[in-house]
Amino acid sequence: MPRGGARAVSGPPPDPRSLRSTKAADKGGWRTLPAEGRQAEPPEWPLTTPTDRELDLWDELWAKPQGVAWADMGQELEVALFVRTLAEAETPEARVDVKKMIRSYLDSLGLSVAGMNRNRWKIAPAIEEAEPVGPAVNVEPVRRPSARDRLKVVPSGEGG
Repeated sequence: MPRGGARAVSGPPPDPRSLRSTKAADKGGWRTLPAEGRQAEPPEWPLTTPTDRELDLWDELWAKPQGVAWADMGQELEVALFVRTLAEAETPEARVDVKKMIRSYLDSLGLSVAGMNRNRWKIAPAIEEAEPVGPAVNVEPVRRPSARDRLKVVPSGEGG
């Protein structure tokens, strides 16, 4: 077991709002993934014959926003290995080490919050269509009482 020194996943994940991470972002930058996900068809399955469950997971994962980044980086094999491992981990007789591997895959593929931060990915805010609002009505804002409003005037000679 190595001792000391920085490791790839040591320390807290980067925070896009911190000044230090902003300086680091100038070097690597944060990537914003589309909220609507990847619109293209999933790539061809790269491993041996898949099960129906594996094909369902494959289609589902490639439709996520992370699918855009995976396609750009050519991570078809990594995603397929994750899908195969996940399908195996879902079975009742799955070994514990297989289930532990899932967590590693989630982080490396950016499917967990920590993984998204480590990959410096964020998902764009979803664009929602605004509902039409009725005609504008002039409403005066409610005035909150001030500290002065709470003071009571005491006539001289009474408060003594």
